[in-house]
Amino acid sequence: MSWIYLIIAGILEAAWAVGLKYTEGFTRLWPSVLVASAISASMFFLALAVRTIPIGTGYAVWVSIEVLGAVLAGPIMFNQPLRLVQVMFLALLVVSIVGLKVTSVVRN
Repeated sequence: MSWIYLIIAGILEAAWAVGLKYTEGFTRLWPSVLVASAISASMFFLALAVRTIPIGTGYAVWVSIEVLGAVLAGPIMFNQPLRLVQVMFLALLVVSIVGLKVTSVVRN
């Protein structure tokens, strides 16, 4: 269950990072409320996950999911270019996440 919490935390992390664009410097109320809620929920799920996942692994995976989400949001939501070399580095990031998962020792 801890890995599911970690994935949820990472997705929420990406959501608030992308959502910052819509807050216009926290001058728009509802986007700002949603971003603050996503930050809080992301931290909550991260805290649940690292009860059993080592903190280094949990933090690295959490941030990596956020990076993937934020980078992929660029071309999907904001019509920003995504070059082949960027896709290759994102693939390396995914390999790193899988490697951390496979080699992680989960405490019971």
